[in-house]
Amino acid sequence: MRMSLLFAPTMKEDPQEAEVASHRLMLRGGFIRQLSAGVYTFLPLGWRTLEKIIRIVREEMNRAGGQELLMPAMQPAELWKETGRWDLYGPELVRFQDRRGRDFCLGPTHEEVITDLARREIRSYRQLPLMLYQIQTKFRDEIRPRFGIMRAREFIMKDLYSFDRDVEGLRVSYQKMYEAYCRVFSRCGLRYIAVPAESGVIGGDVSHEFLILAESGEEKVFVCPSCNSATTVEEALCPQCGGFLEEKRGIEVGHIFQLGTKYSEPMKAYFVDRDGKEKPLVMGCYGIGIGRTMAAAIEANHDEKGICWPISLAPYEVVVIPVNMKKEGHRQAAEELYGKLRQSGFEVVIDDREESAGYKFTEADLIGFPLHIIVGERMERNGRVEVKLRKTHERFEVQKDDVCELLEKIRKELLG
Repeated sequence: MRMSLLFAPTMKEDPQEAEVASHRLMLRGGFIRQLSAGVYTFLPLGWRTLEKIIRIVREEMNRAGGQELLMPAMQPAELWKETGRWDLYGPELVRFQDRRGRDFCLGPTHEEVITDLARREIRSYRQLPLMLYQIQTKFRDEIRPRFGIMRAREFIMKDLYSFDRDVEGLRVSYQKMYEAYCRVFSRCGLRYIAVPAESGVIGGDVSHEFLILAESGEEKVFVCPSCNSATTVEEALCPQCGGFLEEKRGIEVGHIFQLGTKYSEPMKAYFVDRDGKEKPLVMGCYGIGIGRTMAAAIEANHDEKGICWPISLAPYEVVVIPVNMKKEGHRQAAEELYGKLRQSGFEVVIDDREESAGYKFTEADLIGFPLHIIVGERMERNGRVEVKLRKTHERFEVQKDDVCELLEKIRKELLG
């Protein structure tokens, strides 16, 4: 991609409405634009990062045995009334009537819809266990949308639902999802912890939150640096190893629940077990906030100059910056490197704009490209270019012909 063609309208000044770093930097870096309170358009850079998170999530859900489907966002009130949540959920539920006066809502979650599907289609224990998931837009009428996409009224979420014969089967499915979540956030390059949590309006007996550690996090947690265990309750000694706990802040990006029969019992979602008896399906549900993960990644990875993306989430891995586009030597060498990197499989941008070098460097830091290749006077003197690592500010001088090999090595190290 050429910066001269890329639709990334950056901003020089911090927007007044932005309270947290992720909101400020996504607006300034040209990742999002607000349509109305809590409702955002994802611009090309933002969508590329969202797609990377979605791809990682999808691969790990499939690896754990999940099967993807897509359910309607528009849900009939009758389903919610079967479980009692039509009245329980409160004003955050976006409700409306169709032209015939029938009540509907825009789904903030899909337990009722998936349970309705299950009771229609699952008849026998031979169809179990089963894990179904979707990646879809949800709606929640937040009383005070804030922090950009961190607390939005419209958001993208992955929600998976497990169906088992009994509690033992549910525990197996729950553990599979727990481990899958660990892989998701590790592959995203994020430092995460999992802590026992309240189930809230979703329900169930067992629940865990997955938190990304960041100073701006809204949740207080206590982490043991010795064994990496975590809890939301302050204690003098770590229960696992006896070490001392350190107070941290975390941002919730995932939540998993053992629902049991909370939805299957009232909705009469039964199956015939191997003993010939009719029993309620035993369920679990597992959510990941896709946009929230993107925002949390920025909260945990930024500095005074801009975003420091983990390479697995960066919209592009490399930016090639010719210092002076009017100099033929700079321009030709940059174009050659751009072509070679694309052929080698790198996601690369060339800043081919006729702007000052300082302006290009500032925007590269703001957007957060992990790897910068600077083509300047060294190229003319000795055929060398400068490679800069955005997060650590490390710099290397290397011959132009050796750039691809060096970047392959660095990328492998950054991906772990």
